[in-house]
Amino acid sequence: MKLIPYSINTGEINMKTDEKLLDKAISEVENDAIFRLYGWSPACISLGRNQNNGFLDNDLLNKYNIDTVRRLTGGRALLHDNELTYSFISSTDYLKKGESVIESYKEISQILIDIFKEVGIELTLGGGKHVNTRFDYCMLISTGADLCWKNRKFIGSAQCRKNGYILQHGSILLDYNRELLQSIFKEEVNTDSIVSLKEINPNIEINDIINIANKMFS
Repeated sequence: MKLIPYSINTGEINMKTDEKLLDKAISEVENDAIFRLYGWSPACISLGRNQNNGFLDNDLLNKYNIDTVRRLTGGRALLHDNELTYSFISSTDYLKKGESVIESYKEISQILIDIFKEVGIELTLGGGKHVNTRFDYCMLISTGADLCWKNRKFIGSAQCRKNGYILQHGSILLDYNRELLQSIFKEEVNTDSIVSLKEINPNIEINDIINIANKMFS
């Protein structure tokens, strides 16, 4: 697996980088997988590929210096602020059951399960839960692609496919500002359904996760 070094970028650069890595893998018929960890500065809302942005209050976003960008992948919006984001790119043939969306989510998610196991955090894949589509905030929607800690959503992922290749990326919640999320998405953020790394173990830092990935894949 090829590891892309951790970097912090604007939302536009982050999404363009994922897209360029996917297109390069396709054009070069890349046989290996690519794994990338990255951060965001300034904070940024990413919208799902087909998501309506009518709920956004631009004055509020300007007040808090929050950018917006649109993802290649579907799903609902995310606030990328105090988080670590991952992306994984490979051909469907690289995975054991890459043609299956559900099975590919499971196999890719196992990478994250293995990383967090190294710091004593046991994660499980979300079950086939009901998706409540009235939520604009992606972390409030439960799907089988979630990675959960004690039945609370910790990592939300989304996937797109192009010319036999997969791009899957997702948000690893380090911490969150409940009041800010509620102001942006205009809905109650139920803290019983999501969890951050700070809540699980405040002694684990972002560099601990990055270093584990570096050791596993470099």
